[in-house]
Amino acid sequence: MSRFPDRLNQQIANEFGASQQYVAIAVHYDAQTLPQLAAHFYRQAVEERNHAMMIVQYLLDADEDVHVPGVEEPQVAFADVVEPVALALTQEKRVTEQIADLVKLAREEGDLVGEQFLYWFLQEQREEVSSMQSLLDVVERSRENVVHVEEYLARESGGESPLEVGAPPAAGGSL
Repeated sequence: MSRFPDRLNQQIANEFGASQQYVAIAVHYDAQTLPQLAAHFYRQAVEERNHAMMIVQYLLDADEDVHVPGVEEPQVAFADVVEPVALALTQEKRVTEQIADLVKLAREEGDLVGEQFLYWFLQEQREEVSSMQSLLDVVERSRENVVHVEEYLARESGGESPLEVGAPPAAGGSL
């Protein structure tokens, strides 16, 4: 019996949990009137939610059971402006490991279609870790003047990621 579908269902929870954590981070920055940081993490929350929905669609297409899990409550209090971004980087690294483990499991079970489905996620995670590391670097350098972070994000944001163009379909379409 294949463990791969069960692990994909677990990953749905991981992706929804990441989305919720990003909402909490966005709200934290929004409450501090840091609109660029807030908008960045609201976008990240939607992206993680969409990743969960891509996995849902894959499982539906594979005629597998889909479990929509609850998630743990996210961290909502932070000591300073740096802590939320550091948490986000740690989260992205953890999700990268989770996706890599799923690829290994699909390969071990001979599920070539499942393995191929996950390659997009591996590329996406490489980009996410890199961009979050860059943001953390900027936030750490600018902790005494967060306006510099806001200016950085205003310059850097915009345009759709080229990876998103080739993304797997998400359940519910582009809702």
